[in-house]
Amino acid sequence: MDVLANMIIMIKNAGLASHKTVIFPHSKLKESICACLKKEGFIADFSKKNRQGMPAIEVELLFVENKPKISNVERVSKQSRRVYLGAKEIHSVRNGTGMLVLSTPKGILSGKQARKEQVGGEVLFKIW
Repeated sequence: MDVLANMIIMIKNAGLASHKTVIFPHSKLKESICACLKKEGFIADFSKKNRQGMPAIEVELLFVENKPKISNVERVSKQSRRVYLGAKEIHSVRNGTGMLVLSTPKGILSGKQARKEQVGGEVLFKIW
């Protein structure tokens, strides 16, 4: 089971169902991805909570004109097929309205940040 794909699909589906928040199990990877999404303006906020004695992340979704900011996501690197890009191969998603999320040696970065810092890495997913 791909926990990262599960997380991003939960965020997308909660937004499409007009939920204000979504909660999923905590991990350091998920926390750093949420920090990247917040920095780029795709979610309003996130916080670490305890839910039934287990750590969880609560994400507050962002809505623009009563529509969710996140309308779709696409997992690029899968467990069966890893996709890596160099710094010069990173391009914009949906003419700049979307974002590419990468796992780099400098941590989880958006495509824009990775180009700026001249670092490549594994492409986790696209979001728009």
